[in-house]
Amino acid sequence: MLKLVVCVSGGGTNLQAIIDRIADGTISNTKIVRVISNNPGVKALDRAAAAGIEGVCISPRDYADRALFNEALLSGIREADPDLVVLAGFMVAIPPAIIEAFPNRIINIHPALIPSFCGKGFYGLRVHEGVLKRGVKVTGATVHFVDEGLDSGPIILQKAVEVRDGDTPEILQRRVMEEAEWVIMPRAIDLIARGRIEIVGRTTRILPEDK
Repeated sequence: MLKLVVCVSGGGTNLQAIIDRIADGTISNTKIVRVISNNPGVKALDRAAAAGIEGVCISPRDYADRALFNEALLSGIREADPDLVVLAGFMVAIPPAIIEAFPNRIINIHPALIPSFCGKGFYGLRVHEGVLKRGVKVTGATVHFVDEGLDSGPIILQKAVEVRDGDTPEILQRRVMEEAEWVIMPRAIDLIARGRIEIVGRTTRILPEDK
């Protein structure tokens, strides 16, 4: 059984996609053991409660400095003893201590096709604003392992999404979520649960079913 801690900051739509895909068997042999939010009172914590999953808030506002918050976040993850940490719309820079504690065991969803529109400053709606400003015709989403860099870890899955005339950042954000994020994040978790992801240097490969 693959045990997940899912970290969220807001509405938790990716969290809900994971919950739903575990419930219907699309994600196999997996259980969410804890949901952690850095913001109190968010919809994601309501989603966790409705699914009978423990939800906790670890907010930087409750600590004197960032170092103490980072220590609390690491403790909150470790307490749940997860096999995999899933960043599902988590607007927090993951400190090196957490990456060191869970090497190749943290994955993130980014709402663009890395290496485009990623890195410093590209998060939330800012990603989609950048896509529209540049005028690209295709965007999408990427699931990747988290390393010491920003959006620089080995890519697991990507899915393209069309950019249409008349799109606003909000409209495009919704399409990317529906057509890409909610599809490839559950798929990546299932592949990991079934031992089908192998990291080769800075890349990954999907192993065959009978491997």
